[in-house]
Amino acid sequence: MTRAAGHTLVARERQFGLDGAAHVVGILNATPDSFSDGGDHPDLGARVARGRELLAQGADLLDVGGESGVTNKPAVDPAEEIERVAPLVERLAGSGAALSVDTYKAPVARAAVAAGAVMVNDPSGLTDLGVAGVCADSGAALVVTHTRARPKEKLHRPRYDDVVDDVKSFLCERLELAREAGVAEDRLVVCPGPDLGKDPAQTIELLGRLDEISALGYPVLLAVSRKDFVGALTQRAPRERLGGTLAAIAHGLDHGADFLRVHDVAATRDFLAVRAALRGDVSVPADLLLDDRLRREQVEEVSRESGTP
Repeated sequence: MTRAAGHTLVARERQFGLDGAAHVVGILNATPDSFSDGGDHPDLGARVARGRELLAQGADLLDVGGESGVTNKPAVDPAEEIERVAPLVERLAGSGAALSVDTYKAPVARAAVAAGAVMVNDPSGLTDLGVAGVCADSGAALVVTHTRARPKEKLHRPRYDDVVDDVKSFLCERLELAREAGVAEDRLVVCPGPDLGKDPAQTIELLGRLDEISALGYPVLLAVSRKDFVGALTQRAPRERLGGTLAAIAHGLDHGADFLRVHDVAATRDFLAVRAALRGDVSVPADLLLDDRLRREQVEEVSRESGTP
């Protein structure tokens, strides 16, 4: 498939253009055990508030997940996962937001789409072909991800003759299965699966050759936020990996990324704004000035009275 000029990704009633700036996908975890923010938003109200915060920061799409990818916990029962994600999707979609659901289970995908999700982000590479069927029946977009690991499985020291060739062949095979299930071409997205079934060095090699993945002709979802390979390079814990994440995003944008799945939406938006101005992608007004209130940090002065209390 060769991407045509003016190509768009169709996701039910939504359309996402693919010839301009990348779309920012805010990560909204509805789990107690995410590797980066587990427990921060423990109930529906807190998760709705977090979703609205991400939208206010500039997210184009929210990716809701009801089961974390950590491998030291068992899989979540589909009924429990539905209870976590469906009401959250319904609340946010009802206010006009575009929602994706991060799941590899067809019943969860079906419930989330019924609640208003327009995309299914399957991190397993279609271990359950019913997920593709849900997208075919509803018109939802489908993210097909590369991984040789089963859900909730960690591969120790995985081996590839050529990791990029493996990613390309796997994605082509799974895309064909999705098409056979009835998913239209203009509703398919690929994710190369950084860190999924790959060690840090393999992920770095893969991202270094991202052009070969974008050459498949499908929109590319780049999911590098706070990932292990960034931590391995910088020796930083997940919440300290923003600088490394932005460097990976910069590289991804130069090599075909269309969707950026991130935890730090506001910082990503700032990065994109400065990058676009410096590249000449947007016009900068000649009278652009910094608001005086933003020129320096505002420090509240505290008067101190002398004497003994």
